[in-house]
Amino acid sequence: MSYVRSIYNKNFLEYASYVIKDRAIPDLKDGLKPVQRRILHTLFEVDDGKFHKVANIVGSCMKYHPHGDASIYSALVVLANKELFIDRQGNFGSLLTGDEASASRYIECRIEPFAKQVLYNPDITEYIDSYDGRNKEPVVFPAKIPVVLLHGAEGIAVGMSTKILPHNFHEVLQAVKSALREEEFELYPDFPGGGLVDVSDYQDGLGKVLVRARVDTTDPKRIFIRELPFGSTTESLINSIETAARKNKFKISGINDFTTDKVEIEIKLARGEYTQDVLDALYAFTDCEYAISVNPLVIKDNTPTVMPISDIIRFHANHIIEVLTAELKVEQGHLRDRLHARTLERIFIEERIYKKIEEMTTQEAVIQAVFDGLKPFKKEIPRQVTQEDIERLLRIPIRRISLYDINKNRKEVAEIKARLKEVKYHLEHIREYAIGFLDRMMESMSDRFKRLTRVGSFEKTDVRDAAQRNLELRYDKSSGYLGYEVKTGEGVCAVNQYDRVLVIRKSGIYSVIDAPDKLFVDKGMLFCSLADKDELAAYVFTILYKMKDSGAYYLKRCSIEQFIIKKTYHLVPEGAEIVDFTTREDEEFVFLYKKKPRLKVLEERFRVKDYLVKSVKANGTRLTTKETRTVKRVLFRNKSKK
Repeated sequence: MSYVRSIYNKNFLEYASYVIKDRAIPDLKDGLKPVQRRILHTLFEVDDGKFHKVANIVGSCMKYHPHGDASIYSALVVLANKELFIDRQGNFGSLLTGDEASASRYIECRIEPFAKQVLYNPDITEYIDSYDGRNKEPVVFPAKIPVVLLHGAEGIAVGMSTKILPHNFHEVLQAVKSALREEEFELYPDFPGGGLVDVSDYQDGLGKVLVRARVDTTDPKRIFIRELPFGSTTESLINSIETAARKNKFKISGINDFTTDKVEIEIKLARGEYTQDVLDALYAFTDCEYAISVNPLVIKDNTPTVMPISDIIRFHANHIIEVLTAELKVEQGHLRDRLHARTLERIFIEERIYKKIEEMTTQEAVIQAVFDGLKPFKKEIPRQVTQEDIERLLRIPIRRISLYDINKNRKEVAEIKARLKEVKYHLEHIREYAIGFLDRMMESMSDRFKRLTRVGSFEKTDVRDAAQRNLELRYDKSSGYLGYEVKTGEGVCAVNQYDRVLVIRKSGIYSVIDAPDKLFVDKGMLFCSLADKDELAAYVFTILYKMKDSGAYYLKRCSIEQFIIKKTYHLVPEGAEIVDFTTREDEEFVFLYKKKPRLKVLEERFRVKDYLVKSVKANGTRLTTKETRTVKRVLFRNKSKK
């Protein structure tokens, strides 16, 4: 059994680790999940400036991604719709309406030049074997911008999940510049569908945001939705509005979708309904407003890590310095190689060293002759001459030697030296160079990525406050049922589904419950009312009850101010039977007693108002122990007035 348990634990741990690191959670450095990275790697490989069928890209990407073509296709469509790294041609669906993209054989794509500028550099990229060992794929791209904040991310792994909201391109790069300068910065989400966002509880990406649709309410009888809240489509939004209308949250006469490249949903209100009266209910009961919890989980140093947005920005401020430093050093190495090669080439041709090899009979002698010919010019040569350098010189064709232009060579050498000087300066001032790089990126995108979502402050609409009391609570005495779905009986009050009501049963038991659709409450229900404070404060309950053991009558007056929802309470003590119940003060109870010897008073009246209002837990005041013929409640009449 222990062996089986160890095998299970080992396999499950490996599975969980694989799903977390290689499927669902993006890497902090390039902000991509493995399938997205493999798609971009494939596009880099096949890039020739022309569009490629998505089906071909999917097929090529399967060399790197072992999970089937469906996941590649859907990930490519999502990545292309971010409109940052992939250029599209054809129907890639709509983020606004939720329409799906055409089949992969009908649509085309290619890599954007911008992607090469910020992601692609094979010289500094670490590669590993693909799953079948036949190809190489990047571990991560050397990204120069925080892609994870530009794209956003969402994924569910084993025991953890990530939810990162997209941010504005220019604001993200400006934040990185501020971090490079060690200045303070603030960063808030920006959504492709626009809308409104309340970031008061964003907590640097660790809290939540409240998103709303942008609504046009200038017409008192029609509401127009102009922008969508993040995560919804026109289809899902219309479905939520229709569902709320069917549940009687508000009344509409029709809904039309005129969306093209911009959102326009028209909601026509029913007769008697007006825009300002319906707006709160629209926010409360539909997808026009909802909260989004954020969890910025990323893979950092091969470990899942929750990072605040500001920490992600600061990480990338350091990361861009590392990447640009590595690129400059690679360029510096290439420039030095070119300078070395051009210097050797000039000396080899200008000093006619090639003439010295004409009399040599062996390969070794030829190489040695070139070595010897270059020795007098050792101070001019940037570094030590190798055999590989000699072999490269010997491969120069005679035609090129005869047409050699010394001035062109010297110009090229001067350009190389000037560029080497620039590279050295940039390496010594790498922070300023990084800021300049970001400035160039922002300038190249100056006509794109304007902020679409307006940041504001608004409270989440409470469904209880927004719900209209358009349901009639009815009580059927003959069946004992109470509820807004009871069709017979008398109306009690108007409620909504979120109201609570006080119900007093004939036994003297009372409770506060959610307004029921249909509930059995006894055939002799004494009282029912809304259970809000203002409503209950208007009532003083008067209960006339009789103790079964002694036959004594008691009158109790009380009000109900405190209660626990759905908990039952008793108005009268155990062993008591309620005789009468009222909420009026202008009444009195008339007792008619049975005739007995020595009993002179056969009628007695007790005015309700003459008795004090006590606690709901207190017992009543004893009225009489005499045996009665009848007890009735009548309006009080002051007999002193004539």
